[in-house]
Amino acid sequence: MHKAMVSRILIVFMACMGVLFSMNASAAQDPETIIRDNAKALMSKLDKKQGYYQQHEDELKQLVDETVSPIVDFRYVGASVMGKYFRAASPEQRSRFADVFKQTLIDTYAKGLVTFDYKTLSVPENQNTQRYEDQANVDMNVVSTKGKTYPVSYTLKQRDGQWKVVNVVVNGINLGLTFRNQFDQAMRDNNRDIDQVIEQWSPNVDLEDGSGNE
Repeated sequence: MHKAMVSRILIVFMACMGVLFSMNASAAQDPETIIRDNAKALMSKLDKKQGYYQQHEDELKQLVDETVSPIVDFRYVGASVMGKYFRAASPEQRSRFADVFKQTLIDTYAKGLVTFDYKTLSVPENQNTQRYEDQANVDMNVVSTKGKTYPVSYTLKQRDGQWKVVNVVVNGINLGLTFRNQFDQAMRDNNRDIDQVIEQWSPNVDLEDGSGNE
């Protein structure tokens, strides 16, 4: 899959997470309802601004940051991606990787926002979202202008009275697991030099055919 298309897809998935933030989701609110009620508002927010953001890249990155950061638990996700290496890492390394992981996603995929060829975002009704009291899964379908459907499944955990995204499965690819495998491989390739891995971190995933670079 072409990297530009990967970028377009992932940024819309990340932006979809922003519907949770737009409602300031609380423990009393149903994540499925929050996402469904705000999908149309999100599409309107992204519509007809391609030209502007192509000329204002810094504002685009800021928009992505402001949309994603409040509702994604990057510390939790970063620790999960580090996997078995998390315990051996120093607090400074853990924090630095969480920051690098967040920034690489924002920098890499923000550019796709202005060119993503999606047509509709839809959330199936009557989902049994809550597996546990503090965890929920919410499914969404993203349909491109060419008619291809990309299924998305968010895993959320309730933290401090709010729902936070901790993992995403896109077109059959578990992004958390894919990134964890890539981190593990990078550690092997760099003689388990965690500082080097953090410095060179650059996630890669192929979503078009449902295969990740694991």
